[in-house]
Amino acid sequence: MPTVKPGKYRHYKGNFYEVTGTARHSETGEELVVYKALYDSPDFGKDQLWVRPLGMFTEKITVGGKETARFSFVE
Repeated sequence: MPTVKPGKYRHYKGNFYEVTGTARHSETGEELVVYKALYDSPDFGKDQLWVRPLGMFTEKITVGGKETARFSFVE
């Protein structure tokens, strides 16, 4: 399983997020990435915290016929 280091990431749609680390789901043991939105969302507010399954965070997706990372490490 891939690992994710803390830091700033860019989502393929353009927004930036700060990964703080990983966590485990208390019932299933699934590894989750914990990250914060680095923008103010009209729907969710400023600095919203999110979690996403590790496999989904690190996967490659196809956009416009080209394969790209869902999240790319910036710094």
